[in-house]
Amino acid sequence: MLTAALMLTAAPSFAQQNQPPAAPPTRLRATVVRFDNGLCTVRTQAGDTAAVSVDPKTAISGVAARKLSDIKPNEFIGITALSDKDGAMHATEVHIFPEQMRGAGEGHYPWDKGPTSTMTNAAVSGMVDSSDGKVFTMSYKDRQTGQTGESKIDISPNIPIVAFVPGDQSLLKPGAHVVMFARRLPNGNLAALAIVAEKDGVRPPM
Repeated sequence: MLTAALMLTAAPSFAQQNQPPAAPPTRLRATVVRFDNGLCTVRTQAGDTAAVSVDPKTAISGVAARKLSDIKPNEFIGITALSDKDGAMHATEVHIFPEQMRGAGEGHYPWDKGPTSTMTNAAVSGMVDSSDGKVFTMSYKDRQTGQTGESKIDISPNIPIVAFVPGDQSLLKPGAHVVMFARRLPNGNLAALAIVAEKDGVRPPM
């Protein structure tokens, strides 16, 4: 379910050409206020309060801290990056997918953490040392065009690097930071498809 939510968020035009594209999930970066009887009340980064229903089918993952040296060749990872004035991309955060999530949201596309922000979900096809870490070559297949692509991204060891790990509803405790992928129901309410939650003090940097 988390894989599906990430893929929908990344590329909402997966629907067949003769069908209208499905609306992408709403992405909420928030802090849990309370979780009670299947309803999670959160405060978003914008300061708004939202109530999101969570059921037993909602996929919940935690995150665990990792180091740059933990990333291996051919590993499938996601990198949020900002481009400088010369067009070079510098990572601001990295998340490492478990092998069963290889291909989730694959590609290179705009993200919502700044005017030049991008997300690249791809396999590590090369890495070389740089002045402040490593430059990764990321290889991916565009799910809309079917064409292969490649991006080079500079990664500093000082940025947040995490791996997705199993989680459950016990992570939805007051004060926990979460990233929610939710669908808007016909009545206007939000229902969580998937949640990435803080675990053992490690926050999801997504």
